[in-house]
Amino acid sequence: MQLTILGCHSATPRIDTNPTSQVLQIKNHMFLIDCGEGTQVQLRKAKIKFNRIKHIFISHLHGDHYFGLVGLISTFRLLTRETDLHIYGPKGLKEVITLQMKLAESWTNYKLIFHELTSTKSELIFEDDKVEVHTIPLDHRVYTNGFLFKEKPGERKLDMNAILNNDIDVAYYRKLKQGADVVDNNGELIKNSELTKAPAPVKSYAFCSDTAYNPSIVPIIKDADVLYHEATFLEKHAHLAPKTKHSTAKEAAEIAKLANVRALILGHYSTRYNDYEDFREEASSVFDNVLLSKDGKSFDFDDLRS
Repeated sequence: MQLTILGCHSATPRIDTNPTSQVLQIKNHMFLIDCGEGTQVQLRKAKIKFNRIKHIFISHLHGDHYFGLVGLISTFRLLTRETDLHIYGPKGLKEVITLQMKLAESWTNYKLIFHELTSTKSELIFEDDKVEVHTIPLDHRVYTNGFLFKEKPGERKLDMNAILNNDIDVAYYRKLKQGADVVDNNGELIKNSELTKAPAPVKSYAFCSDTAYNPSIVPIIKDADVLYHEATFLEKHAHLAPKTKHSTAKEAAEIAKLANVRALILGHYSTRYNDYEDFREEASSVFDNVLLSKDGKSFDFDDLRS
């Protein structure tokens, strides 16, 4: 699993900062999470192929999280995309995007499928045989969701030395990978645990965009490998957090600690700040493994598990 930060700043884009957008590579999926202005350019800088993006997740309808979406949809059209595109986001997103396309007479030549979200409780919104995605209801000025991405357990690994020593027929290999006990060529039942090894540990990623401090999300994101949590303010501006429904770096760290995540990535910095190391310093007073997002930076989850 790998996360690429395309943009991690709040409010308006600037020459050297981009609003929220990121790409999560998980089990052969390339998920785009939020799509602020400039996302197309950032995708190109990161050398991410547009045609690999089949699912887009939009947290809420504030411009710094989705104003780049209609442009990306239009570019897909100009590139003669044929693959279906699924978009998950708040109710109203479909209306906004289709009105822009209607007035521009720029309907897509591929299927655009909206999955509009309205629930204030966590729900499963995507699932296949390898991955599932759940919403994380957040506390912001408009209806907002974060997203929890979870790998499903893989097949067990064959211990070929044990299999050969126990004279197991090749016809049983598939059942062994699926966790079944099998009989050897003498008709004796052999436990699966004696013939296979556990699959690689599953990984999970929790994305929490704009939100006030909200401990109610802790049970949803409990024990996640990595948590990205907005940290708009430092403590000297903590009085602004409740008014704007945003969080401080220390509050993000409190959530990470309560949820027992392995690593915390901070982002959505207010552009009033110049030194983002201050965010790490304040969060580290509460939680140990704090990382800073940066436009264009990638995180390999295997490196963050220790």
